[in-house]
Amino acid sequence: MNLEQKVNLNGADIYLDALDLNAQHALVADIREIAREAPLFSPETRFGKKMSVRMTSAGQFGWVSDAQGYRYEPQHPRGVAWPAIPQCLLDIWQAVAPDAREPECALVNFYGEGARMGLHQDNDEADFSQPVVSVSLGDEGLFRVGGAERGGKTASHWLRSGDVVVLGGEARLAYHGVDRIKFGSSTLLSDGGRINVTMRVVT
Repeated sequence: MNLEQKVNLNGADIYLDALDLNAQHALVADIREIAREAPLFSPETRFGKKMSVRMTSAGQFGWVSDAQGYRYEPQHPRGVAWPAIPQCLLDIWQAVAPDAREPECALVNFYGEGARMGLHQDNDEADFSQPVVSVSLGDEGLFRVGGAERGGKTASHWLRSGDVVVLGGEARLAYHGVDRIKFGSSTLLSDGGRINVTMRVVT
């Protein structure tokens, strides 16, 4: 991993080009295996609105959303256990968050053309002293970060394939999201789109 180039966006650390192309291809292969065992699904918000991203998870827990609300579950909606988090993701976590506990969930979000993720907090976890680490693969995504209060000032940065983001410390509960993707800006995924893998400690 290359951790030499780093920018800070409202407290979020962004490691630029952290993963080279070979590492990105290897990670995509691992994610495809996760999706074979635990297929991508389209969650709904607790208000019944379909999200524009498709998702799945790996680890002890997976994040789900439906009429019952946002939460972590030990099984995929189909009733099968989530696959194990691949070692290459654990290596990324260890490189950027060496003092943190091992992640218990790797949430995989797939952004197709036109998909986005509104500003939100990652606050369904029990221990906010543990960071959230995310990896970008494929098309560029316009990442926006604010503060811990909704409606505050935000800053934006185009995340590229291979970038790694760490939300920790004061930025752990920052509102953040992806306003849009630049569809077709990367050739990593043959059909285009963006994959974001977000690792968290749940308990």
